[in-house]
Amino acid sequence: MSVRLDTKAPERYQELLNKYDTWMFDCDGVLWHGDRLIDGAVEVLHILRSQKKRVLFVTNNATKSRRNYKKKFDGLGIEAHVDEVFGSAYAAAVYLSSVLNFPMDKRVYVIGMSGLEDELRSEGISFIGGTDPADNTLSAPGEIPPDPSVGAVLVGLDTSINYTKLSRAFRYLHSNPECVFLATNDDSTFPSEKGLLPGAGAILAPLLTALGPNRPATAIGKPNSTMLDAIKAKHDFDPERTIMVGDRLNTDIKFGKAGGLATLLVLTGITSEENLTGPSPSTIVPDYVTASIGDLRAAVAS
Repeated sequence: MSVRLDTKAPERYQELLNKYDTWMFDCDGVLWHGDRLIDGAVEVLHILRSQKKRVLFVTNNATKSRRNYKKKFDGLGIEAHVDEVFGSAYAAAVYLSSVLNFPMDKRVYVIGMSGLEDELRSEGISFIGGTDPADNTLSAPGEIPPDPSVGAVLVGLDTSINYTKLSRAFRYLHSNPECVFLATNDDSTFPSEKGLLPGAGAILAPLLTALGPNRPATAIGKPNSTMLDAIKAKHDFDPERTIMVGDRLNTDIKFGKAGGLATLLVLTGITSEENLTGPSPSTIVPDYVTASIGDLRAAVAS
């Protein structure tokens, strides 16, 4: 059963701050909605830093590089450092370089956008596809011969997805059983300023269908343990003293629980009270629940 936190009992928030040294945050729905800050988010992050807590930002968004993400943090007035940001694009690059020890003489075929390419470059990984104009065409592809230099196919959210990209990725995977098949994340949808839109999982689905059940993809982003493996490759932390803060049960909270982390659910995003206590409550149960991240300000107001 979850512990319900309430600002009428501020000492419970201080207990939470005392108990955990590393705080991992989802972003959209927790710290902001689009370009609008959630009340109290900046102050809470300041409180954590003033108490010498480590802060990490863990998001499944694979369209932005860490540097572009930092621009968004800066624009919203949130203190954040590049090495604190773990988008699924960066996590996928780290997974290739530090977990798989991807060979330097191999290349990655990318279905994705410039942010994903930037993170592969940051880890010294060669790639083809992505934003290459030759692949961003509506024309049917010509012959696609096997290419033994392609050691992995990496699929992320791609708003320019087309038949050429899908065909090339399929051929590289189908012709070479040793080619690694990765996805930045398998989210079916993602929230945008224009409303809910198809996510990276929707881009991935045609390849999974074409390749069949014997050729699954390894998804990097939350809730998969591969995301935590990538974070561990760059940061040393004690899981028993770490808490994951999120707004989605099936990604943020499931990710934290699978990794042995404590979990704090906020109700400012996807998950509603009905998901927790309604007629068909979720089987994914967070350790703590609070209405908003801003509620943690009660810890220093008492």
